[in-house]
Amino acid sequence: MTDGETPRPDIPDAVVDLIRGADWITVFSGAGMSAESGIATFRDAQAGGRSQAALWDRFDPAELATPEAWDRDPALVWGWYRWRAGHVRTAQPNAGHHALADLGANRTVMVVTQNVDDLHERAGSDVISHLHGSLFAPRCSVCGTPYEGVDALPDDRPRDDSTFDPRVPPPTCRRCGGSVRPGVVWFGEALPESDWQRADQAFRASEAIIVVGTSGIVYPAAALPERAVRAGIPVIEFNPAPSALSEVATHSLRLSAAQGLPALLRALD
Repeated sequence: MTDGETPRPDIPDAVVDLIRGADWITVFSGAGMSAESGIATFRDAQAGGRSQAALWDRFDPAELATPEAWDRDPALVWGWYRWRAGHVRTAQPNAGHHALADLGANRTVMVVTQNVDDLHERAGSDVISHLHGSLFAPRCSVCGTPYEGVDALPDDRPRDDSTFDPRVPPPTCRRCGGSVRPGVVWFGEALPESDWQRADQAFRASEAIIVVGTSGIVYPAAALPERAVRAGIPVIEFNPAPSALSEVATHSLRLSAAQGLPALLRALD
């Protein structure tokens, strides 16, 4: 290391040995996984975090991400999610995303994510389960048919934030004529059954679990790593701050995704 260079974090030998010996690994990622790509965590957004555009500061994300908000003002909810999709499209996968894709080059790495962005996929990972849905998978609010069309693309209209109308009427389903809704799981909604089953199977089949950037307080998703620990499957957490999973994890490292995952890859090499 030269003068002024940031020290590289050390990964404990026990963690390196666990990952080196595992041919099947499940990665469980939360909002902290994408934070270093400039995607605000939900708590940051509620607090007016660094990634919130001034246009949306007066809206509470927790109030927009509900079935009740959709019933009350679908154009406002659709406009907000189009803005979010546009924000994600301008972001890039960080070093942590790329490290996970590289980790899967010589072993099976199954990514289960709570994130609604597509940064894992753009880095080259195979995401087997989007537990909370995806910004890029809108569907009919009536019949559930997936929707693809220019109306579903991220919002890139020119704007003056002082006069810009955030409301965008949602497109119409070509099958039944219903309104197309964002393809995410809102507060109060059940997780998609198929995604839950794939996540459950991935956790049960794994020889090691890597948990990255999740608070561990959102159920039922948080139950997956807890159950893995009880089944004797090692769980390794990367999180710069303690989480609800830290006390039960086999190893809990105070490192962010972009710090810890490349360091793990270097240690394996």
